[in-house]
Amino acid sequence: MKMFFRPINQVLASLVLAVLLLLPGLAGARAHEIRPAIADLVFVGDGTVRLEISLILEAALAEIGVEHGDTDDSPNAGRYDDLRRLDESGLAVEFGRFERRFLNGVKLTSDEGEIALDVTAVELEPVGDTDFARLSRLSLSGQLPVNAREAVFSFNPAFGPSVIRVPDAQGEYSYSAYLGDGSPSEPIPVEGGLTVSASQVFFDYIGIGFTHIVPKGLDHILFVVGLFLLSPRLKPLLIQITAFTVAHSVTLALAMLGVISVPASIVEPLIAASIVFIAVENLATNRLSPWRPFVVFGFGLLHGLGFAGVLTEIGLSPAHFVSGLVAFNVGVEIGQLAVVAACYALFGAWFSDKSWYRARVSVPMSLAIAGVAAWWFVERIGLIA
Repeated sequence: MKMFFRPINQVLASLVLAVLLLLPGLAGARAHEIRPAIADLVFVGDGTVRLEISLILEAALAEIGVEHGDTDDSPNAGRYDDLRRLDESGLAVEFGRFERRFLNGVKLTSDEGEIALDVTAVELEPVGDTDFARLSRLSLSGQLPVNAREAVFSFNPAFGPSVIRVPDAQGEYSYSAYLGDGSPSEPIPVEGGLTVSASQVFFDYIGIGFTHIVPKGLDHILFVVGLFLLSPRLKPLLIQITAFTVAHSVTLALAMLGVISVPASIVEPLIAASIVFIAVENLATNRLSPWRPFVVFGFGLLHGLGFAGVLTEIGLSPAHFVSGLVAFNVGVEIGQLAVVAACYALFGAWFSDKSWYRARVSVPMSLAIAGVAAWWFVERIGLIA
């Protein structure tokens, strides 16, 4: 009897692990990643100060805060989804009701006192494909107190994370900082000249790269899990991960330099298709082919374009372009290795050398990954509303 129940228990254990690992992906198939609000601070020169803010306005209105990786993690997800379905006029009405609360959460404080801000313009995009979060643009302005020499920016963490940038006369960013937890910025001189150290930029962008994988990058997580499933052995897995990292580093750098540009409406469905391909290959073979690292390299080029969308929004100071770019890639790599470590701890260490590993772990999990990614693909090309 024990001999009968042992394989049954093994199957159940494998399936439970698969469900636990894939549940965030299944639940998040229609989720939207929380993107930071991007605030450009401009001192006009006549005493006027402007904030040009690009943000997912619906997430701010629903108060989906910094503690959530995507909108479906929040108890206010239903409110967010309702707002996403509104047309421009409906969203404008909702923002009008929320405007005072919003202004209380967006603060500019000078060394001479707080700067009162007013909304001077609201630019809203049409509804479009609800699988892609739309960006709204708000213009805020205020008057600097007499003799003010610097200003500090803060953004209510209940509205999500933020990035503060200071553009110069050439349109480059002399200063940018990611405020992931709602903490205030450094004092920003009215006359310009603020810079951050290379070490601070490096550590900030490592964090941004890591969180873009864990917990926010569900599609990239499933891609890495798919690589792990076919061959959990360390050497071939590291070869694939290295090929992937080198490739996405190349396209990320080219995209940030403006050499290449591909819209998200093309990149995102292709990323989903790459996950399907890896998962289906896991189902079709039980051996790692010699050409798979080259396929992974090709898909890495594609994923790098996806990373570029995030990093382009945040921006990189020209003075720290290289260090920020390298640090972001380091953060992404650490995130990928964290996913591999989790896979190994959950089932690789226990089951990978078992004769039934492929039939009871690799195949069912690859099938689930293929299903989730195929769903994402048809969503992202607009076949499912």
